[in-house]
Amino acid sequence: MDPTRLITTTEAIDPVFMFIFGACLVLLLGITTAMIYFVVRYHRSRAPQPTSTSDGNLWLEIVWTAFPTLLVMAMFWYGWAGYLKLRDIPKGAMEVTATARMWTWSFSYANGRTSPKLYVPVGMPVKVKLVSQDVIHGFFLPAFRVKRDVVPGMDNFAWFVADKAGTYDLFCSQYCGTNHSAMISTVEALPEAEFAAWLGGGAGGGTAAAGLDGKKLAQEKGCLGCHSLDGSPGVGPSFKGIMGRSEVVLTKGVERSITVDKEYLRRSILEPQADVVKGFQPIMPAFGDLKKEELEALVEFLGVQK
Repeated sequence: MDPTRLITTTEAIDPVFMFIFGACLVLLLGITTAMIYFVVRYHRSRAPQPTSTSDGNLWLEIVWTAFPTLLVMAMFWYGWAGYLKLRDIPKGAMEVTATARMWTWSFSYANGRTSPKLYVPVGMPVKVKLVSQDVIHGFFLPAFRVKRDVVPGMDNFAWFVADKAGTYDLFCSQYCGTNHSAMISTVEALPEAEFAAWLGGGAGGGTAAAGLDGKKLAQEKGCLGCHSLDGSPGVGPSFKGIMGRSEVVLTKGVERSITVDKEYLRRSILEPQADVVKGFQPIMPAFGDLKKEELEALVEFLGVQK
C-alpha cells in the first residue's frame, strides 16, 4: 500500500471491526463445538464413573493463558492504530464548525456561510470542530464510522472523507433532552464544482448566504423544533399569535403578567432564563452568538405570526 495514500475513517475502522468480529466468531464456534462434544462424549450414560486420574496439564494451561493474552493484545494494538488514524487530521483538510444545541445542528464555514446541513466536497478531508451551546451532544456519522462527544467548554473535533456523492445521515448519539430523537441532519456530499457553487451562494441548496430570512433562521437555529407555528403544544410556547399576547412569566421566581412586544422577544432570545413563561421549563439555550441583523430578522418573523 502507498504510504502517502490517505486512509479514510471508514478504512481505519472497518478492518478493526472485522478482525474483532472474526475472532469472536471463531471463539464462539470453537467453544460451542467443544461444549457439545463434551456433553455428548462424557454424558453420564456413556461414562458413569470418572476414568481420568490426571490432575493437571501444564502445556494446556500455558496455551489457554497465552493465547487469550496474545489475542487481546492484538485487538488492543489493532484498535489503537485505528484510533490514531481517526485523530490524525490530513493536511489541507477543510474546516467546518458544527454547533449543537437542543435540538438542532448548525454548520458554519470559513467564508461565513451557515447551514443546518453539513455540505462537503467529495474526496476532500473535512475537519469538523465540535461546539455545544448547552448540554452534551454526540456527533455521529454511521456511514463514515465517526462518533465523537460534543461537550460544552471542551475542544473536540472529528474528520472524515466522503468518497462519493450522496446524502448521509447525521445523528446526535447522546440523550440530550425531550426532542433528542428529532436532532437529525445530513451530510450532503457534492462534486467539487457543485460544492464551490454552493459555498459561494450559488445553486446547490442550503440556507441563504445573507442569513436574514427569519423563517430560515428559525429553522436553522432550532427554534421550530420547540415552538410550533400552528398553536399546537410543544416544549416551548407556540409562535402563533405571539406578538401582543398576554403571558404570565416567572422573573427570578416571582410571577408577573406581561404583554409580548419586540423588546420582550429580543430579551427572551438573548436571555431566555430572564422571563420564563409559566408552565414551561427553563431549558432554552441562550443565543448570544446571533448577529444584530439576525436577531432583528427573527423578531420580525415572530411579529407576523398570526
